[in-house]
Amino acid sequence: MIRQVLFWTAAAVLGATYVGLPALTLLRGRFLRRPHLAADITPPVSVVIAAHNEAGVIGPRIENLLALDYPSESIEIVIASDGSTDGTDAIVASFAGRGVRLIAPGRVGKGAALEAAVAASSGEILVFSDANSQYAPDAVRALVRPFADPEVGGVAGNQVYLPEGESDATELGERGYWDFDRQLKIAQSAAGSVTSGTGAIYALRREHFGPIPEGVTDDMLDTMRVVDDGRRLVFAEDALAYEPVAPSGELEFRRKVRIMTRSFRCLILMRRVLDPRRTGWYAVQVVWHKIMLRTAVLPLIALAIASPALWGVGWFYRLATVGQLACYGLAAAGLALAKRPIGRLPALAVPAYFTLVNIASLQALLNLVRGERIDRWVPRRTGELTRSAMRLLPEPTEDDLETPTSGDGEAIA
Repeated sequence: MIRQVLFWTAAAVLGATYVGLPALTLLRGRFLRRPHLAADITPPVSVVIAAHNEAGVIGPRIENLLALDYPSESIEIVIASDGSTDGTDAIVASFAGRGVRLIAPGRVGKGAALEAAVAASSGEILVFSDANSQYAPDAVRALVRPFADPEVGGVAGNQVYLPEGESDATELGERGYWDFDRQLKIAQSAAGSVTSGTGAIYALRREHFGPIPEGVTDDMLDTMRVVDDGRRLVFAEDALAYEPVAPSGELEFRRKVRIMTRSFRCLILMRRVLDPRRTGWYAVQVVWHKIMLRTAVLPLIALAIASPALWGVGWFYRLATVGQLACYGLAAAGLALAKRPIGRLPALAVPAYFTLVNIASLQALLNLVRGERIDRWVPRRTGELTRSAMRLLPEPTEDDLETPTSGDGEAIA
């Protein structure tokens, strides 16, 4: 009896996590719409980036920002170098004559670096990004349009992965996840607020920015504060930021562990948003998106234990056992063959990515239980943006290239 209760409880939790709540989110977005205002406004904007040893990408990144289609008198670029030792500071400093400000507080951690950059900025709207991102020319215009609505306190932009062609098969799972996550953000925004923004591109009204403790996910903390302060966090699908996929499953695994470890600590800090009396449906979103999805490995383990223990009880349990063995067998094959063409077959790549993410979440949970923190970050890639990545971006116009960004005078996910 206990084994059956364990099996069906785990199955119910997994069904709610992977089917029920996503379906409910999409339905809410379709039938409980809550429109927000949007207009072609150009408030003063500060683009803030925190960089640590980003010499390979920071030059093209700054050029990309300088070519944005946004009034030069209304935008400034502030880059905080978090103890870079590879020439990043010199590259950023070389753009000083074009209005780019370098802040070099030393190796203080990403949160403190962002705080220093924000303190040195003056824009009404703070736009945060990654050092390895590339914005579409109209990305900032699209990002600030919803701020025409006074109820909107933050805007999450649309991260799109570049077709690098250098990643292993796990990139298929990562792309698929982001494609589905994008649909969920559209639905969440249509009915209220998105759960959080992505570090590649999001914006806040200055009053919502606050201290960033070490060991938490800064983009998640920043954007959750918007809802905690009683305003909406909406999604701008047309505000595009392009980023490369991690080149290997190993790097993606470490990135996932780091993000989830820091996210769990962020949830502890922002636990007030989990009270539906304060934040309404948003609390349900956070529980599902940030807790249930990231702890699904626990009911998966319970199901894997209970199913074979119920082998003799009935055909359904035998089928469940065989199905799980097949799934994890395909996952093992997919991970082993990730660097080969056969590993890119969806039958191998999807279960491989699913398993990799859940193992990473287990490692993050163990980090939380053991009190292990990740207070310093290192870029997940080396080298320059590839030519294929740069070719994907729309070509700037002649006016874009001749109008430098001004300002008096940075964020890795």
